[in-house]
Amino acid sequence: MQALIGWATLIVLVACLLRGKMSPVTVFGTIPVIGAILLGAGPALLEKWITSGLNTVWKTAVLFIFSVEYFGLMSDTGMFDAVVKKLTAHTGNNVIIVSVATAIVAVIGHLDGATATTALVTIPAMLPLWKRLHMRPTGLLFILGTAMDVMNLVPWGGPVVRVAAVLGRDVGELWHYILPFQGVCLVLTFVVAVLVGMSEIKNGAGKNIESTDVAETDTAKDEEAEALKRPKLLWFNVLLTAILLVGLLLGIMKPHNLFLIALAIALIVNYPDAKLQRKLFRRHAGDALDTSATLLAAAVFIGVMNKSGMLDAMVNAMLWVMPAWMGKYMNIIAGIISVPVGCMLGADTFYYGLFPLLAKAGEAYGVPAMDIGIAMLIGKNVAMICSPLQPTTYLALGLAGVEMKDHLKANFPRTWVLSLIMCAIAMVMGYMKIY
Repeated sequence: MQALIGWATLIVLVACLLRGKMSPVTVFGTIPVIGAILLGAGPALLEKWITSGLNTVWKTAVLFIFSVEYFGLMSDTGMFDAVVKKLTAHTGNNVIIVSVATAIVAVIGHLDGATATTALVTIPAMLPLWKRLHMRPTGLLFILGTAMDVMNLVPWGGPVVRVAAVLGRDVGELWHYILPFQGVCLVLTFVVAVLVGMSEIKNGAGKNIESTDVAETDTAKDEEAEALKRPKLLWFNVLLTAILLVGLLLGIMKPHNLFLIALAIALIVNYPDAKLQRKLFRRHAGDALDTSATLLAAAVFIGVMNKSGMLDAMVNAMLWVMPAWMGKYMNIIAGIISVPVGCMLGADTFYYGLFPLLAKAGEAYGVPAMDIGIAMLIGKNVAMICSPLQPTTYLALGLAGVEMKDHLKANFPRTWVLSLIMCAIAMVMGYMKIY
């Protein structure tokens, strides 16, 4: 019964998100609750499950509020205009170079293994340039997800730690084992960036930039925007942002605390008038609160699915219906299904719940658990940017100004294809064999 209700809840929720007929807040706030009630959960138990979900996302929600306010304020000061001009001086209107530069920023931004940091470093820095060249932000998100996938294979990345724990191996040894594979996939990241750039060119990116920009200008808004710019404080704002990003990469404080402090300093220095400070804060509050509310509502889904036992039941049901002959192909099957399954399951359930079960089934047919673990690492990592259970997904979507349904329609198919390509690379390199 748990598995049936779990699958029904998931299917209905994803269908509602894709159709776009209901706001994400209403979807997340109703469908999981209905699933919990069908399981017989009362108000006290439901509150316990929701609270568990909220505990996993509230920091990201707070982070999003202050990060959007901060980057919005920096946009008001004109800092991003200056950055875009500098980048344009080197890239011109070359869409492919912009795509590759996005990959470079994302790779560097993910050196600490924190997905939220990568989104916060990459999207605000590159999105203005993507918009100027009329490139679709869904492409930026795909490049971002690819870079996070590859760089998340470092030994301080959560997925590698989880797989090493299940295998009972040292995480450093596991990383050294997969390091050549990570190196090849790093090259693939830039190939993906080039392909995305070529796709954007076919879609008309990089053409008629000046004429389109002029046609869309609004004189009153231009005058208001010019009044808010602080060209004399450009270097202060650049320095403050650089210090903020370094602090994020080094992890000297929690990200939401860093953004709160940076926002307060930026407001004091750039706009010392209290009335103007409140006006500017409200100016960006809509964007900040909209996505934060969605993220907090998603906590209902995360908490209910994890704590109700529905996810575990779904995993067990999936294994129960799997034919015995599939056992010797368990690593290949794991690689094929890891993107859709990885999107639907939380990281702990995926690695600590599904992985041991698949590994046990595979070993009965002579398939090493290591092969299955690597296949699942590939799929789950690639699926990060498309998972409705991943708080960073909503952070990235909010920063890029992309709806979930548009993101999934554009990026889920190519994310799955990318995963299969990586599995093929793993097979060629001997990490996944046919037994």
